[in-house]
Amino acid sequence: MRHQGRIRKWLAAAAGAAALLSVLPGPVATATAEDRSALAGRYLNLHQCVYTTAFGGDFFTTVVPSGDGRFASGTNTSATADQSLSCGSGDGNFSTLHPWAGFDTLDLNAGRYLNLHQCVYYSDAQRDHVTTVAYLGGGEFSARSNVSDTRDTAPDCGPGRGLYRLVPLLSDVKVLDLTAGRYVNLQQCVYYYGRNGFNDHFTTVVPTTRDGRFTTGTKVSGTVDTAPTCGPGDGNFTLIPLLSGTKALSRT
Repeated sequence: MRHQGRIRKWLAAAAGAAALLSVLPGPVATATAEDRSALAGRYLNLHQCVYTTAFGGDFFTTVVPSGDGRFASGTNTSATADQSLSCGSGDGNFSTLHPWAGFDTLDLNAGRYLNLHQCVYYSDAQRDHVTTVAYLGGGEFSARSNVSDTRDTAPDCGPGRGLYRLVPLLSDVKVLDLTAGRYVNLQQCVYYYGRNGFNDHFTTVVPTTRDGRFTTGTKVSGTVDTAPTCGPGDGNFTLIPLLSGTKALSRT
């Protein structure tokens, strides 16, 4: 990416951001089947938007609107299943890349747990990461997020393809107990690395328990989150608050 002025603005904003740790809620009573069927927000329509420059080689993902709103995502809860992908137009330098962008509709009535899978891929040649959380139909880059009465214990990811291979250290699954509160607080944390002519944005949506430096505060709660809770990065990748975001998805 050759837009250093904007990058410096993002990094300046990142320097003032406090690194926080996620706080997870404790369990509460299990909802009955009748309770579930009454919920208006039956479907989690998970929109995965992937942006890149005209030059390629630097991809980043949003599943909720970014802090500046230009990198929007249509992720929502609704009584109906969405039929098409909804993404922002970008900022004039970055625009959507549809081969990796896509959406997945998850029936929240299907079980107690939302198993949110995050799959992160890396290209040595491009020195670039790309993140997926949705099942895109093909197997190579799909994350098999699902709703079930069973807790998933490991991320279910495609192996990647071509230059991009799966990075197990940064991939993970977050089990969200849907009985724990009204809101699915979905968070994204975007990090940036730029050195030696390479630029790499990197997104996390679930806490990476294998590498806690890139954690997020995604959780189910009775309260609305108003800001993302992001890890500090690893010293090479710096948090970009302008591109990070959170969205409280109500089930009622």
